[in-house]
Amino acid sequence: MSEKEKIPPLADPAATKFTASQEAWRVFGIMSEFVEATQRLSAIRPAVSIFGSARTKPDSPYYKLTEDIARQLSDAGFSVISGGGPGIMEAANKGAYFGKSPSVGLNIQLPHEQTTNVYQDISQTFRHFFARKYMFVRFANAYVVMPGGFGTLDELLEALTLIQTGKSQKIPIILVHEPFWRGMIDWFRTTLVDEKVISPDDLHLLQLIDKPEEVVEAIFKHYESRGFAPLPSEREMLLNL
Repeated sequence: MSEKEKIPPLADPAATKFTASQEAWRVFGIMSEFVEATQRLSAIRPAVSIFGSARTKPDSPYYKLTEDIARQLSDAGFSVISGGGPGIMEAANKGAYFGKSPSVGLNIQLPHEQTTNVYQDISQTFRHFFARKYMFVRFANAYVVMPGGFGTLDELLEALTLIQTGKSQKIPIILVHEPFWRGMIDWFRTTLVDEKVISPDDLHLLQLIDKPEEVVEAIFKHYESRGFAPLPSEREMLLNL
């Protein structure tokens, strides 16, 4: 039997046409998420995105630490953006909610684990992860990354990749609670740098900070000579994320 004869027959043309139609209409749904979220979030700057585990309990030291950081950021004039769910996301929204600046929740529809917390001045729900992730980057002047799992690492590495490759403006990326992150940073330094898959300078994209007031100070220090508004070149960059 020839190789061509082994290839399975094409799907029913009618079924293929129906699937293509579904996909085309889905694109309009994705576009509507981008448009609606961009309009709703356009006035929240300056803003800081905070990430961390959805599984962190309110009695955890990480929860209290996140709440303190978010409250200080909010009182300093930063809107605080979180994933809108439980755990660290709730702590971030809660701290900002009782502060002076807006608490923003970018919620995601998931089969399990994600429930919307009540501490949100602005709440936006997404069906698509990539649309939601875009908004975290698009409107953030800084990232604060608390202890977390795969989702937290996904957001962290997304930001690092975008900045490293010049697809996004350079913003502070702050890892909070050094003992949690030490192993990862050591691996970056001793394996990724040694294997020459990243540059030693790439490690400078990250800051390890433990105290809430130092988190706020680090963000202000980054912007003290240029202001929080995107530069013209950065506006163009953000349009091409």
